[in-house]
Amino acid sequence: MVAGASGLIGSALVESLRADGVEVTLLVRHAPTAPDEVEWLTDDAPLDPGVLAGAEAVVGLNGASIGRFPWTPKYRHTLLWSRVTPTLAIARAVRELGTDAPHFVSASAVGYYGSAPRRRLDETSPRGETFLADLCGEWETAAGAAGDDARISMLRTAPIVHRDGVLKPLMILTDLGVSGPIGKGTQAWPWISLEDEIRAIRHVIDAGLTGPVNLTGPNRATANDLGFALAVRRNRPFLLRAPVWAMRTVLGPDATEALLTTDADVAPAVLEASGFTFLHRTVEEAVAAAVPAAD
Repeated sequence: MVAGASGLIGSALVESLRADGVEVTLLVRHAPTAPDEVEWLTDDAPLDPGVLAGAEAVVGLNGASIGRFPWTPKYRHTLLWSRVTPTLAIARAVRELGTDAPHFVSASAVGYYGSAPRRRLDETSPRGETFLADLCGEWETAAGAAGDDARISMLRTAPIVHRDGVLKPLMILTDLGVSGPIGKGTQAWPWISLEDEIRAIRHVIDAGLTGPVNLTGPNRATANDLGFALAVRRNRPFLLRAPVWAMRTVLGPDATEALLTTDADVAPAVLEASGFTFLHRTVEEAVAAAVPAAD
């Protein structure tokens, strides 16, 4: 069972599962157009627990894009509502099913940790103090409404190194020849390839992992590492620094501090301890897998 299947991660997850013969039902916010779709959240009615009965896992991936700027007060509300409301609906249905409930795999993000320069963060590290950290805290609290007896995983996902993920705006600047360091550029940026994100979600389900799980690449990368790897791949320069004051003016302080200048070296401790192996162990490998080389 997958909610939020139209997004980058959700669509890739559904494709991967179905390619292996796994039966997948989609929770959709429109009238069903196929036998494998179930309508939900289009009115005030709660999610019928019977919809989840018999499923091995329900994966909740709903959430408005954090890549839309600026984060006005209205859009900050949208970011919160679009995550907490669907998560609560699934959690309450899981709680009603009791011991027969599926494994609840709920999205979250590495933004939970905020900015923590010169520290290696794992799943035991405390929550940060940014807007995004607070949002992730609310998101995970909503998942916890499934109850103490439920099997719940919180996927603290890093930005996805993909042309439709974190690379989308960077590729435009790179191909125009106007890319360069963002602020100092030495801040640690968590990252993960789309392939490893999907493999990790499936590993969480197959291994029965519960609690918070960092879905991030195993080796530290800076903003400069990512940007330079992309510039090399596209055979373009990496010279023009984007000053922090300009980013705050255009994007707003919350988005700038939560996404671009934040410094968070996040380790996938739970994944690696459970035996998960990465296809792409460095950000350079992830960029090479996601982006075609320039002619």
